[in-house]
Amino acid sequence: MAYKHGVYIQETPTKLIAPVLANSAIQFIVGTAPVNLLDDPSSAVNKIIVLNNFDEAVEKVGYSDSFDKFSLCQAIDASFRIFNVAPIVVVNVLDPSIHKIAVVDELNPLVAREVIIEEEGILLDANFVVKDSTKTTTYTKGTDYTLEFNDMGHVLLKALLTGTIPVDETQLSFGYNQLDPGAVTAADIIGEYDILTGIYTGLQLIDQVFPVKSLIPGVINLPGWSHLPIVAAEMIAKTTNINGLFKCECLLDIDSSSEGALIFTDVAAWKQENNYINEHAIALWPKVKVSSKEYFMSALFGALIANTDHVNEDIPYVSPSNKPFKIEATIIDDGTEVFLQLPQANELNGVGVVTAINFNGWKSWGNNTSKYPLTVDPKDRFISVRRMFDWWGNQFINTYTQKVDDPLNLRLIESVVDAENIKANGFKARFQIADARIEFYQIENPTSNLMNGSIKFKQYLTPYTPAETIENELEFDPSALTSAIFGGAN
Repeated sequence: MAYKHGVYIQETPTKLIAPVLANSAIQFIVGTAPVNLLDDPSSAVNKIIVLNNFDEAVEKVGYSDSFDKFSLCQAIDASFRIFNVAPIVVVNVLDPSIHKIAVVDELNPLVAREVIIEEEGILLDANFVVKDSTKTTTYTKGTDYTLEFNDMGHVLLKALLTGTIPVDETQLSFGYNQLDPGAVTAADIIGEYDILTGIYTGLQLIDQVFPVKSLIPGVINLPGWSHLPIVAAEMIAKTTNINGLFKCECLLDIDSSSEGALIFTDVAAWKQENNYINEHAIALWPKVKVSSKEYFMSALFGALIANTDHVNEDIPYVSPSNKPFKIEATIIDDGTEVFLQLPQANELNGVGVVTAINFNGWKSWGNNTSKYPLTVDPKDRFISVRRMFDWWGNQFINTYTQKVDDPLNLRLIESVVDAENIKANGFKARFQIADARIEFYQIENPTSNLMNGSIKFKQYLTPYTPAETIENELEFDPSALTSAIFGGAN
């Protein structure tokens, strides 16, 4: 070992707390799904189900293009087949034991030893009965016939040659239970928490997502239901107190039926009358269309938000406005197409509504939360700024919960301050925020609080606002014309 004489310096790497990053735009979606297609339909009722791709969705909740019956499917289609984003968290409230109708003695033609019952939602349970056309002979599954669902979700019966169904039979009689999506109500979607059983249902299950799945919802999305004011009010209420800790946004479709806003000039009044106004809510109008499929705009916009975040390092600092929307038309509820001019779309933006315009391709259009114009505070007005505040706060909670109950000493305080400020500098260097810094002030931490084990930090966060208006003033310069012709000669 070398002999030393003098003063020497050594450096130790800074000890940082590894952040636990929350996925910024995980959608929490409640609705109805064709669970009759599953082997065990009851297993997918009021359960938190995480889906990572389309095949998994088909396997765990079923899929149908009948969005008017099965509202979850439009969000599944938009997320996995249009924008290809994941994961999403879904809750199906369509309960085969409750939301069903009984069909008795229904005759269907037997052609080439096969019957196709051209109805969706048929339950292949013990109540599915097959008889001959006179309804006197009951046939046995597995002995006389087999059952399966075809690609349309319709029941396909195949009569077995080894069975007792006569070869000259031309009709069979059926009895079965069928899902009744129309029986699902707003109360089912909103759900409840039963204090006696401890069971959550519907939208209330959002409070179980983090404890059960360790995921933090970023967007509450209920296409097919959020246009109902009673549902929208509960969605808004859920955005600020998830598990008593976390915050997120919700997407609210403005009704475009005859009972809502049929034209863009009706939107502001309907929004005001039904209180679609909150800094954590994004209001959307009208509906959209892709090929022959009609969607509530929220189904596509939720997927667009996730896609926008994904291409920006999963950090929600970029506004989802003026992004390719992958739609083919905007429509009202009856399917009539709507083509908004830019001034009309801007009028909607001016009352806190996001829409879509066809400007060199279909684009999402609007930066404002539904709280605008009642607020001009950037953190409550702009969607991207509001989402950054929520994401930043959620991340802080998720990261530093590990420090709770540690000794309240200077090392603890400095570890939080150093880690947060170094993290903020990284975001700032990548132009993802204008600035952020965290402070620990003595005035906000009196001795009485310290004695009670309570400390408080003050963090300043400044996300970039979206460049909503870009203006270029043009002026004709006569001297340039003279110079161009005469070369500056007198």
